[in-house]
Amino acid sequence: MRRVTKLVAVVAAATFALAACGGGSDDDSSTDAGGSSATSDVKVGLAYDVGGRGDQSFNDSAATGLDKAKSEFGVEAKELEASTGETDTQREERLRLLAQGGYNPVIAVGYAYATALGNVAKEFPDTQFAIIDDSTLADTANVTSLVFAEEQGSYLVGAIAAEASKTGSIGYIGGVNTPLLQKFEAGFTQGAEAVNKDIKVQVKYLSQPPDYSGFGAPDKAETTAQGMIDADADVIYAAAGGSGSGVFKAVKAAGADHWAIGVDSDQYLTAGDDVKDVILTSMLKRVDTSVYDFVKSAVDGKVLTGVQEFDLSDEGIDYSTSNSAVESYEAKADELKKQIIDGDITVSDKP
Repeated sequence: MRRVTKLVAVVAAATFALAACGGGSDDDSSTDAGGSSATSDVKVGLAYDVGGRGDQSFNDSAATGLDKAKSEFGVEAKELEASTGETDTQREERLRLLAQGGYNPVIAVGYAYATALGNVAKEFPDTQFAIIDDSTLADTANVTSLVFAEEQGSYLVGAIAAEASKTGSIGYIGGVNTPLLQKFEAGFTQGAEAVNKDIKVQVKYLSQPPDYSGFGAPDKAETTAQGMIDADADVIYAAAGGSGSGVFKAVKAAGADHWAIGVDSDQYLTAGDDVKDVILTSMLKRVDTSVYDFVKSAVDGKVLTGVQEFDLSDEGIDYSTSNSAVESYEAKADELKKQIIDGDITVSDKP
């Protein structure tokens, strides 16, 4: 059952009059997506993180949840894109455009929106917002935090990586060195060490905050992965958004007995055919489920607020089995999963 730090059911704000959202800045692109047979008058605004639709990872998972809600409930939706190197002021403007356009609820995809959302939420107290991967606004009445126990899923793929490794050296590549991405690192290392106490875990981050370019730098990720491979890593876990494609490319070039591990989405299914065969598994972070559940609560007229945490117990976190090559490692991973759910294993979220 999902763990809820704070859960309050509040009546959805009164429906705003339909109005077209104002045009975005030069850094934004937007798409209106409303079905002609819409059955709900709820208008959903969604602001993507860097990479947007098509990143085959974090943003695409959010988009999947929104698409499911549009299909099932007939909600109208507006999606706005982010750009690399933008400021909090630009993020504020994106959220403000959605709120001014009558979109309610409005969903911010990624912790980079925290400062901007803190300001905009005050300006629009009758609009319900949600932010993925941040809980610093938990005490703000009209902000819902959608967070995940990433360390739990990372523990499982860490165990798989250690079992699959023939060199005793594996790698973790994070997009940006933040506490969130450190949770992935922490779980991955603990899971690997649970299987092989002597395992070597190489760790690299592609950028340091406030530089978030690490989520959209596949070339840099490819070079970083190649460096790890040259230092004997034969399994590399990438938690770096769109940069993961560079890791997959480097692992593919390394040849037989080298594996990549994807993140957020099942990247064996979303990556190109030229690299999918090297993606052993992915740490599934069901951003799609969180977006869908949040929109559904708005459609039902009782918007969920507070902090909603998704973990292994409610399948908000898991690992993928689409690549049959992972079958050899499923028994151990499933054993560890049960122990985490039962409380026999506690995974630290700190490296």
